[in-house]
Order: sequence, then structure tokens, then C-alpha cells
Amino acid sequence: MTAAQQASDRAPTPDHAEHNAFFPSPYSLTQYTASKTDFDGTTYPNPYKEGKWKVLMIATDERYVLTTNGKFFSTGNHPVEMLLPIHHMDQAGFEVDIATLSGNPAKLELWAMPNEDEAVLGTYRKYLPKLKQPLKLADVLEKSLGKDSPYIAVFVPGGHGVLAGIPHSKEVKQVLKWAMDHDKYIVTLCHGPACLLAAAVDEDPADYPFKDYEICVFPDSLDTGANQEIGYMPGLLPWLVGESLEKLGVKVLNRGIDGRCHTDRKLITGDSPLASHNLGKLAAAALLKEVGL
Repeated sequence: MTAAQQASDRAPTPDHAEHNAFFPSPYSLTQYTASKTDFDGTTYPNPYKEGKWKVLMIATDERYVLTTNGKFFSTGNHPVEMLLPIHHMDQAGFEVDIATLSGNPAKLELWAMPNEDEAVLGTYRKYLPKLKQPLKLADVLEKSLGKDSPYIAVFVPGGHGVLAGIPHSKEVKQVLKWAMDHDKYIVTLCHGPACLLAAAVDEDPADYPFKDYEICVFPDSLDTGANQEIGYMPGLLPWLVGESLEKLGVKVLNRGIDGRCHTDRKLITGDSPLASHNLGKLAAAALLKEVGL
């Protein structure tokens, strides 16, 4: 391959649905995506069957993230980071309800879909109606987050699309407060921990509820380094997830990505798409233990 061809292969791919918008480069997709995940066939022979408890997933309904050079990154929810954890929780007996801030359809980075992975694809088919017609988060707050709420956990998947709106949402802030006040699990990975920033909206940083929590999160160094060099993104993010959380007193455990997960109290986090399988197993096991199984 010539130098010109190599440069072209690492250039972000235009998304013609929006002005000055780009998908990841062809080369970056060879580095960051695969036809199958590391799902190992885990099953749950003694799943939860009573049907009372469910998981609330907050998905992004945003397709584009504006970078500092004025280009849009065409993104959304990462399908592996969303669907593999859902697969585990669903197979363990916990139905997942899906909500977005607007009530508009959840957006997915379908260029990252592992098209030979039946665990992911089967979960996608099952939950596609909910992804297309999600709940509106404000309605969930009003109707389903009281003392008799059916939700045992809150799940926020990754994908850079989570950065658009969710970290600044007062509704997400209320959900996080409800989860902590009612001793519920919060499960998130990769860029998903950006949702934790919502807890600081209009609050004194000294009172940040996740201060001193230890988490795994996608490294800022990759968003400012490799993701630029291989054309995964068309420009730099206007702010960085890890840096923003560390300023509030959160302790980031990982500096690279190798699938690391961590549980601190009732917050379960993972470092990247590579953590999706293990995060799902951790979440499923935690929820089953919560209901006495």
C-alpha cells in the first residue's frame, strides 16, 4: 500500500447525512471492531423468574458529537457495549426498559456491530422495538421511580454519543440520586461513566456523591492520541470524561484498555468495548444475588 493509500485509509469517512460529519476511518475499524465478541456462552440455569424487577437503560438519542475543529463525529451507542451487557441481564431474568432524554429512538454505531455474534444479534432483534420506541426519561421519573419502582438497576452504555446531553441532564441527575438513595446498582462502561457527571449539575463540587469512588473508564489519552492518529474521530472532543470526573474526586483505575471492570459499592464500571462481556456477567451476578439467587 502506498503512503497516499495509507493516509486515505486512516481518513475519517464522510457521513453525507449531515454537513461536515464523519464516521471512523476504514483503518480504525479494523483495529476497534470484530465480527465476534469474546462472549463465552455463559448461561444462567437459575434465572430470576418473578418478573417484578427490571433494569432501566438510559440510551443516547444523539447521533452527532461536535469536535473542536467544527466537524461532527457520527456516533451513538456502541452496540457491543449496549447489547452484550443487556444479553447477560436479560438471560439472568431481568427485562430491560429503554429510555432516552427525548423519547426519540436510540442511536447505534452500527459500523461496530459484530455481525457474526448471535448473542449480540439476538439481543438486538429482541430489543429493537424498544430501541425504536423508547420511553421518555422524564415520564419514567414521574411514573416509575417512586418507592415502588420496578427497577433494580440503572444501565448506561458507552459510545461517544453519551457525551451529547446525558452528562448535563437534570433528569439523569435525578435518576442517579434515586439509585443512590434507594441502594440500586448503576452499571456503565467505556464513555458511559460520563453520565456520572450529571450528579454534579447545579451542585457544589464538594458535595459530589461519587467523590472517592473508583471506576474504570475509556482513557482520555486514547481520545486525544490514537483515536486522532488512526482517524477514528475527525477531531478532538471539547472536554474529556476521565479528566472531568477526576476533577470531582473520582479515582480512575485504568490507563489503558484490556477489558478491566471494577465494582465500588453499587457502581459497576468497565474500561471499553473489551469489558462488555465481563461487565455483563458482573451485573447479572450482582442482580441475581440482590434477589437472593
